[in-house]
Amino acid sequence: MTTEREIRLSSQQAAVVDHVDGPLLVVAGPGSGKTRVLTERIRYLLSNVPGHFRVLALTFTNKAADEMRERLADLGDARQRAFIGTLHSFCLDLLTERGKLVGVEGMPNIFEQFKDRKEILLNAIKDDPALEAELDQEGDAKARGKRVDAWLQGISWVKAHPITCAVIDDDLERRVLEAYDNGLRASNAYDFDDLLLLAYRLLSGNPKLAEFYQRLYKFVCIDEAQDLNEAQYAVICALCGESFKNVMMVGDPKQSIYGFNTSSPEYMDRFKAEFSAQLVGLTENFRSSKSVVDVARSLDSNYLVAAQLPIQGLVKLIVGDDEEDEAKRIVDQIQVLFDSGHPDVEGGIDPSKCAILGRTRFALLAIEKELRERSIPFYKRLTANHENESEVVDDFQLALRVVANPRDRLHFAALAKKWKVSEPDATNDAAKALASMASAAGSVSGRAAAVVAAVASVLRNTARLDLMPAFAVLTSYADKLDEDEKLPIYEDVEVFRQEWDQYLRSDSSTQTIAGFMSSKALGATQKASREGVALLTVHSSKGLEFDVVFIAGMAEGSFPDYRSSAGRELLEERRNAFVAVTRSKRLLYLSYPLTRMMPWGDRRRQSPSRFIQEAGLSQ
Repeated sequence: MTTEREIRLSSQQAAVVDHVDGPLLVVAGPGSGKTRVLTERIRYLLSNVPGHFRVLALTFTNKAADEMRERLADLGDARQRAFIGTLHSFCLDLLTERGKLVGVEGMPNIFEQFKDRKEILLNAIKDDPALEAELDQEGDAKARGKRVDAWLQGISWVKAHPITCAVIDDDLERRVLEAYDNGLRASNAYDFDDLLLLAYRLLSGNPKLAEFYQRLYKFVCIDEAQDLNEAQYAVICALCGESFKNVMMVGDPKQSIYGFNTSSPEYMDRFKAEFSAQLVGLTENFRSSKSVVDVARSLDSNYLVAAQLPIQGLVKLIVGDDEEDEAKRIVDQIQVLFDSGHPDVEGGIDPSKCAILGRTRFALLAIEKELRERSIPFYKRLTANHENESEVVDDFQLALRVVANPRDRLHFAALAKKWKVSEPDATNDAAKALASMASAAGSVSGRAAAVVAAVASVLRNTARLDLMPAFAVLTSYADKLDEDEKLPIYEDVEVFRQEWDQYLRSDSSTQTIAGFMSSKALGATQKASREGVALLTVHSSKGLEFDVVFIAGMAEGSFPDYRSSAGRELLEERRNAFVAVTRSKRLLYLSYPLTRMMPWGDRRRQSPSRFIQEAGLSQ
């Protein structure tokens, strides 16, 4: 008799789900049910393995974590025995609970925005005559700016390599890093890289603490292992110590596309060797049609598919005269699909089943304009540190930061500058300082007063945190303004409201302003799904799937990028194309323009990408 479980899992998938003790490396191709296997293994461990233990499931994206939590909701109380989240969110929790050993008091306040980190470094340089003298050698402002950006990149590189960069030999490099870190700590703040670096130091420097977590989490499951970097792998190794081996990694080296961010599939190989892990391959594709799989195989001849869907699907080339014509032809085709559907896509085709991908945002500009002009709904991924459209909501976000962290001199100074008032003295009563600043705000006093009133409406309720009264205050302020000033506030408040709603749905039992701001910084408050056509870069489409995918701007020099003409860079471009193609479940359209206006103003002829030629596509 065939059980429901056997129907739902292939033999390859079942071999992974049923694995209990010992290290396991799963190489999972696109569409092979990777997230499903990971989820079902957690279910199996919590339901069938006796004992009081927890499972640590580390994902690469918040979307994957949300999806896994939803799939396991039927476990009831047993679901609470699994931590499912990103490695950054695990490190945030770890440092919040145990961070005193590495100097972290309470929940770390995260400065996630590049402009804030740059401001911290610039202030640190001003306070250090040696660094200022070094920068003065650069001459003009542009060269100085480039040097500061290079220093910031260098800081991130060092923090992302806690083992190979454990000792910094260069005196200037060390001085820059120390000045920057001192500037962060003066505002009681940390950056993204600190979460991993300090978690590594905490666990590697305190083996007894690592042993406590090994007893707490009997099993560790790691998703998207091809995207690990040195710092992430170091945290995992420090957590496991010398003896802990119940680790499963799942990934696909063919989908490693974050090399620019220091990640590498080499850590999958290192895990296999250093942990003596058993290797299992998931080589079936339950996502994509035959036509899509054929294009994926043209990009990587080593991509072998043991089983696939019996659906033909479609791959088609679209060529525009220029980028505007390319955009028009893509949107024409989308409209045809909306009107007529396709026999290989069940239930008709609506905007949410479609995605248009570009190697960069530049490839999508004309398409965005065309979609807007035709009133076709679309969305661009909202990143964790998106820019607000309105001043008042931007000010409110700054005000929340300083209420959560009164030592945050950087954002106090930013708010004072926007309100054209002097920065308040150091204080523990941020709300009082904000009110004093608002009363002196002059030309922007109405806006400042609205922000202070919004903050006060939040702080008034001491029983539980609730931001809804603040949103009411901000929209009430907007109601008194002209239409063109009112709409951006409404839109920003709506985004904030969605983020707040997402935060309330999180696992956290106690909600705080600091917790909400940290969740925002980590991207955990983004909505997992949106209405409309997805207009995304290849990198932001990772982990998503759509019935219909268009890949725009596929010309030589654009995709692959002109800076990636050989070696490792070209291999990564090929993996980018592989990821883009395998986002499609049924229909795939590749497009390019015959000519394109370049950013510097010249119109240039375009030739089709080598990836189009290798797929054997022609008009």
